Amino acid sequence: MGMRIFEKLPSLTQKQKKIALITGGTFLLLLIIGLVVALSVRTRMLDEAMAKVENTLRSRYHIDFNVEAYSFTGLTTVTLQDIEVVPKQRDTLAKIERMAVSVRLFPLLFGDVKIGNLILQNADVTLLKRDSTSNYDFLFKRDTKDTTVQVEENIESNYASLIDGVIKQVFFKIPRNMELENFQLSYQDDSVHQRIRLPEAVMDGGDFETSLFLNDHDAQWNLSGRVNPDKQQLRIEVSAEEKNVELPFLRGKFGLRVSFDKIMFDLAQVKRVTKDSLTLAGGWSFDNLRVHHRRLSDEEVVLPEAIGEGQLNIGKTAIEIDPASKIRVKEFEFQPYIKYIPKPDKMVSLSIHTGKFEAKKLFDAMPQGLFETLDGIEVEGKIAYDLDFSINLAEPDSLLFNSKVDDKELKIVKWGEADISQLNTAFTYNAYEDTIRMREIVVGPQNPKFTPLNQVASILKKTVLNTEDPYFYQHKGFEEEAFKLSIATNVKERAFKRGASTITMQLVKNVFLNRNKTMMRKFEEILLVWLMETSGQVSKDRMFEVYLNVIEWGKNVYGIHEASAYYFGKTPAQLNIGESLFLSSIIPRPKTGLSSFDYTGNLKPWVKRHFNTYGYIMNKLGQLQDEQVPEAYGFYGVVLEPGLRPPRPKGLIDTTFNEIDPEQEAIMQEMERDEARRRSLLEKLFGKEEPEE
Repeated sequence: MGMRIFEKLPSLTQKQKKIALITGGTFLLLLIIGLVVALSVRTRMLDEAMAKVENTLRSRYHIDFNVEAYSFTGLTTVTLQDIEVVPKQRDTLAKIERMAVSVRLFPLLFGDVKIGNLILQNADVTLLKRDSTSNYDFLFKRDTKDTTVQVEENIESNYASLIDGVIKQVFFKIPRNMELENFQLSYQDDSVHQRIRLPEAVMDGGDFETSLFLNDHDAQWNLSGRVNPDKQQLRIEVSAEEKNVELPFLRGKFGLRVSFDKIMFDLAQVKRVTKDSLTLAGGWSFDNLRVHHRRLSDEEVVLPEAIGEGQLNIGKTAIEIDPASKIRVKEFEFQPYIKYIPKPDKMVSLSIHTGKFEAKKLFDAMPQGLFETLDGIEVEGKIAYDLDFSINLAEPDSLLFNSKVDDKELKIVKWGEADISQLNTAFTYNAYEDTIRMREIVVGPQNPKFTPLNQVASILKKTVLNTEDPYFYQHKGFEEEAFKLSIATNVKERAFKRGASTITMQLVKNVFLNRNKTMMRKFEEILLVWLMETSGQVSKDRMFEVYLNVIEWGKNVYGIHEASAYYFGKTPAQLNIGESLFLSSIIPRPKTGLSSFDYTGNLKPWVKRHFNTYGYIMNKLGQLQDEQVPEAYGFYGVVLEPGLRPPRPKGLIDTTFNEIDPEQEAIMQEMERDEARRRSLLEKLFGKEEPEE
């Protein structure tokens, strides 16, 4: 046959054919000799490899790796019997009765170790945690002795190269063919004991289909898909056998409940453009995803369907979601752009530009149970949304934030559970203290304590607006500068310290939303504010009037009528500048109002800063021209009702001395911090001149 092949190559001379035949024969002979030599020493090489694995696990991770027997059972197949993995002074982590693994010869010639076949029988992996001790904690410990993972500061990172290497290593370890029989993974701690069983699984040429079982048969999930290790492609679908079956472990460990009908993930392409550029293309989808966590939402969130497709671009120093990527929920589709630069400073960018679309598609796409107050709402008209956000986490003040909604065509046909139009008539307000309902308050003339806006002292209205929302009558529910300052402040503090709530937002939160503090409640608040302001159904004056009549001003003190009488024995129309500045100052923390006074009924000196800050601002804006302005903006004329004053400290002789206990000290410090944040915003809005002393 070999000679016939050469005879069919007329382009080769007889001499060339002879040389080719000799060369080919020599290569084949060398290959045979190499295989014979390798087979003669492979047992010794296997012994050395096993000893190296055992020593490495023992010295680096303090793990005993015990194998009863091992041997070659084919040209490239190694079979191990009765494997046991036991961390030092811990419970057994894994037991495997039989494992056979082979590597592919052709890739091995080029230095790539790729798994060809894998057989696993009667494998049991057990994760145990008792108190703070577990048999798997070594997985999360950094190996200080391994210098290969230490990166010197002067070595430049290449994220494209790094992630490319990880992807290759993962796919190299995925076999073309696999047989699993009786595989079990269990987890147990002081509160949770669950296990996942895989009775049988077969992968044939990359195609796979199997089922997972929770415990004996509490739940079943079916897995199917295809993997191509050479092209580095993976598609997997997971579907639940029954409806609303929770994923294991999550509720007991994190209080999180998750279930779904089907989830799909597809890594369609890994493209290496250059060593500094890598792209991952594919998509994902899910059907009937249900999620519930107390910090996310009060009710279970249900997303009937969603599809995402696009590309992840990974460069030398940045990672981004390609601008052409799409997410579709029902009929609502948008294209988010996200970019993350980890070094030298962490930078995050986000942009969304929807173009004009039917507003109904957005509201139809909102998950059931996510925003209760919007259930049943009907809208019409087209809207568009544009967002550009960028921040350097090392320099939060460099924040870029531009958010615009084109909603000129939006029309509210029917309100949902939260009927905004009820604000225009008398209604009953439920007053809460945290999550405890205190009492009902009628907001309207039927209530003798209800105070119309024109019966509230003008100075009180000015001080509240300046301290809470200076641009209330100009903006449409949101103040961009305050929002930017809020984000920057929270990033600096690494905690939620400022919420940027406008008066409209506070009104919506008080009247329409429950008091449970969840992530989704804030988004719900933003949506309701947007709809209320856009609809124009409630005037600014009416919003402000309702706000002043429902907000809390002390323990079980609600509305400006009760506040005026409680602190000063006055009506809202009789309030002077000092009393107005004080009442405005305690809106963010109403229950601390009494701590601002000493036993004589006068304000403590540290409250004066608020008077200076906001008195100065109002004076600068010409808001005090028609007001009587005494010394220190009335600070010394604020006197608390006698029945509310704290007792005179025992043994006190020097009346200029003011005793401050630790609780008052903490309140004072928090007020000082808040005052500094407020002043920062005011400086951005009105300039950087210092308030009067």
